[in-house]
Amino acid sequence: MQESTIPGKSGLSSYEVAKWSIFSVLILTYILVYFHRMAPGVVAEYLMAAFQTSGASLGTLSALYFIVYAGMQIPSGVIADTLGTRTSVIGGNLIAGIGSLCFGMADTFAMACVGRFLVGLGVSVIFVSIMKSNSVWFAERVFGIMSGLTLLIGNLGSVLAAGPLSALLVSFAWRSIFIGIGLLSLVLAVLAFLIVRNHPEDLGFPAPNSYSTGSRASHANHWLKNLFSVVSVLRIWPGFWVQLGMIGGLYSFMGLWGIPYLRDVHGLSRSSAADYITAMLLCFAFGALFFGWFSDRIGRRKPLLIACVLGYSLSWLILMYVSWSPGIAGFLLFGFMGFCGSGFVLTFAAAKEVIDPNLSGMAVSVVNTGCFIGTALMQPLFGYLADLSWDGTTVQGIRIYSQGDYHHGFLLMLAFAVLALIGSFRLRETYCRNNYHGNPTTVDTK
Repeated sequence: MQESTIPGKSGLSSYEVAKWSIFSVLILTYILVYFHRMAPGVVAEYLMAAFQTSGASLGTLSALYFIVYAGMQIPSGVIADTLGTRTSVIGGNLIAGIGSLCFGMADTFAMACVGRFLVGLGVSVIFVSIMKSNSVWFAERVFGIMSGLTLLIGNLGSVLAAGPLSALLVSFAWRSIFIGIGLLSLVLAVLAFLIVRNHPEDLGFPAPNSYSTGSRASHANHWLKNLFSVVSVLRIWPGFWVQLGMIGGLYSFMGLWGIPYLRDVHGLSRSSAADYITAMLLCFAFGALFFGWFSDRIGRRKPLLIACVLGYSLSWLILMYVSWSPGIAGFLLFGFMGFCGSGFVLTFAAAKEVIDPNLSGMAVSVVNTGCFIGTALMQPLFGYLADLSWDGTTVQGIRIYSQGDYHHGFLLMLAFAVLALIGSFRLRETYCRNNYHGNPTTVDTK
């Protein structure tokens, strides 16, 4: 079947319009995923004051998102591979919208926790759905750069949750902002219903990728059998440990403890501290695009990933043991940490390339679980370690921690970075091709 061309738009096929329209709806949803992920760090002082929380309690409130997100990653892969992207994104937006409304209107800490839980539950299915959609709507040769592009645009939500959110808090209450975001999620659920489709064949288009008939046998299997076949592939697990150790720490710092650290230790205002997190997020976003593109270009995954994890680990050593002050040095350090951390994007491609293409959603979800387990562990543990040595200082109901208090948390981050480094050395090189035995492009990866 040939792709039809839209009249008056020479060279612009209806297939191109369809796939980019679907990608646009999905990526707008993904922007909100990142907004919810990073926003607690900016509104931390408001949450502490509103609910009179300790550092450990604040960490738990923020980590609820990551706890349910981690628990939902494998189910998200199953849903994406069985019910499809469309169902996942519609349901996810509806649940996240209700959760954000609940969070914004919460008058108790328990209600805020319920709202945060629902937000995490709703957005937990989005990323895997996008990666699944990218794998069926775009050619395999551009999967790396599409993964980078997805993370680049998605990270705009993180950027919005830093400097711009801090500026909005001058004019709007934090509750109003989260209510508005909840309403936007409900609108995106409607758009997903109208535009998103699971496969090109659903709209009468041919699939862009052609795999051997042997790889299609997974369609006849029960999803539990398919899931077992994915998790039993040892070659996908190093990516899990990379994400747990590196991205778990990075999200904990960017999404919660970075701004309080800059405020308490370096005396920066919330808005000035948010600028450093914005710089980190921008480098993280553009780094994901760069490493996805560069990896596809050179045909390698493993060497780039090792270099990124080494750089990330080095940045923690510099932050902890090298004297630096806010200004150019601070922006360079935070930007370097974010840029190196973005190399985790390669773990998705590496996982997809050792699995039956029809089960790519499950493969991505297994690897992605590591990120959120790591964050769910580190956010409250960081607060707990800071609370252990806290001297009792408060300002308007907000706990103020010393440099020594934060140092204890940073040691935790460094230990997890070492775990990520071990995982990166264990990753199998795929040479940017699908190595599944049923695919004609099989290469020896032993």
